[in-house]
Amino acid sequence: MKKRPEEISLMAESGRLLASVFSGLDQMELAGMSTMQVNDWVDRFIVEELHARPASKGQYGYAFALNSSRNNVICHGVPSGTEILRDGDIVNFDITLEKNGYIADSSKTYLVGAVTPEARHLVQITYEAMWKGIHAVRPGAQLGDIGYAIQRHAQRHGFSVVREFCGHGIGREMHEPPEVLHWGRPKTGMVLQEGMVFTIEPMLNQGHHACRTEDDGWTVVTADGKLSAQFEHTVAVTRKGVQVLTLRPEEGFISA
Repeated sequence: MKKRPEEISLMAESGRLLASVFSGLDQMELAGMSTMQVNDWVDRFIVEELHARPASKGQYGYAFALNSSRNNVICHGVPSGTEILRDGDIVNFDITLEKNGYIADSSKTYLVGAVTPEARHLVQITYEAMWKGIHAVRPGAQLGDIGYAIQRHAQRHGFSVVREFCGHGIGREMHEPPEVLHWGRPKTGMVLQEGMVFTIEPMLNQGHHACRTEDDGWTVVTADGKLSAQFEHTVAVTRKGVQVLTLRPEEGFISA
């Protein structure tokens, strides 16, 4: 569903506020913190400082302001007071924020302390793959172009793309059409039009792309126990190309 310019402006404000949440996380010493402590900080910051709403809280019965997906957790990890972030971990924080009735969605994988070169490489390539997908967005392009750009970059570096989860349209609802796959063939799928808003959020695995859901019904892990990383931005299709609504100040508009 296409958004009017005034709606995209409101979504850009939600995205700007969400970017400030990640800027705050960037300043934290994560090692030694529990994932619940991170969740509680994010919850308070969104509500008390930004006067906004953590949109994940209460969605589909979920009780927290973020997903915390550590090491071999692909996505939907549940924060816990007993899960302590340790030196050498990688952890993705996936956060949604609603302001003025419109939602923004973004995630970032953090390196906790001194991580292995292999883990650092996975995280870097996942970030680059997201940007490959973003740079494929323009009016007249097709959804398959986004997935192909991401998949090609991941596979060139020996990583697999998770296929069970995808990006999605977003606006007044967290999940709207269309589905945005992170793998595919060029010149296939829905044609992109000015005013479309959706997320691009590739999840790359060190090993096989297969996954399984743990008994809590939320946490999705790699089937082979190897590491997984993810990055996500909310983007709008513009007349000239693409606007990243959740762009963080330190990023600029990255050329991938």
